Amino acid sequence: MSRHSARADAVSVPHAGRPGLAWAIPGVLFFLVFAAAPMVLVGYLSFTDWDGLGSPSWIGFDNWSRLWNDDGMRNAVWLSVLLTLCTWAVQTPIALLLGVWAAGRQRYRAVLSAIFFLPLLASSVALALLWRTLFDPNLGLAADVAEWFDLETADLLGSSRGAFIAIVFVASWQFVPFHTLIYQGGARQIPRSLYDAASIDGAGTVRQFFSITLPQLRNTVITSSVLMVVGALTYFDTVLILTNGGPGDATRILPFLMYEEGFRTFELGYASAIAATLVVIATGVSLLLVRLTGFTRMQSTREGL
Repeated sequence: MSRHSARADAVSVPHAGRPGLAWAIPGVLFFLVFAAAPMVLVGYLSFTDWDGLGSPSWIGFDNWSRLWNDDGMRNAVWLSVLLTLCTWAVQTPIALLLGVWAAGRQRYRAVLSAIFFLPLLASSVALALLWRTLFDPNLGLAADVAEWFDLETADLLGSSRGAFIAIVFVASWQFVPFHTLIYQGGARQIPRSLYDAASIDGAGTVRQFFSITLPQLRNTVITSSVLMVVGALTYFDTVLILTNGGPGDATRILPFLMYEEGFRTFELGYASAIAATLVVIATGVSLLLVRLTGFTRMQSTREGL
């Protein structure tokens, strides 16, 4: 083989096996039909007055003006942001520690990991019904929880603070297993040589965690956090079953407010404006999180290894 032919083959190798644009067509079509088209439709309906039966009538910016001056909307935004922060603060350290532990070789690790994963497999509605029964003040568990958190009443779901704490707890309990899997996969990608070198230098388990494990899981933490933010801002079914937005408006978060306006008062135009706002907030927070953490640079944590 001549030198010219060998060089030509070497140049063409990187292009071999690359999927063509045709492989992206199913994904693009799925996104257009089930994501882009509904968002465009919701955006249009947000400028209309529609009860779901007749034809939508164009009213311009009336829904958005009402949205801007709605105290219930401001309260729902605050509760959604607070729920996002609380669930992130609870889920992240627990999922991180469980994921790192599950990535090890401890005895019975596989069995315990399977048990930890069970809450994610159950229906959210079934779990909400279960916890609503457990939080009933007549069954005993609610009285103990009220004493732990210094609540004024054993009716946990009957107090504003207790109902919100219950939502945070149930949401975290259900979705910690999912994020544990993410951290488990990330922890297993960390080279063992880093821990061996740290052990030779005399670093203990805690020092290895903060100096090796945590920095290596930086991108994993960001990915998990973005998923938590989007999940918390779209949380709905458990709130509906567990507290029904109450007591009062203590747990009336944005998705629940959207449901009330759309399917209880049948103001689907105003509900569409809330939905569009929710999309903007979730997208904005996710992009801000990615931007501030430098995730867009996609720097490898294994660079130089």
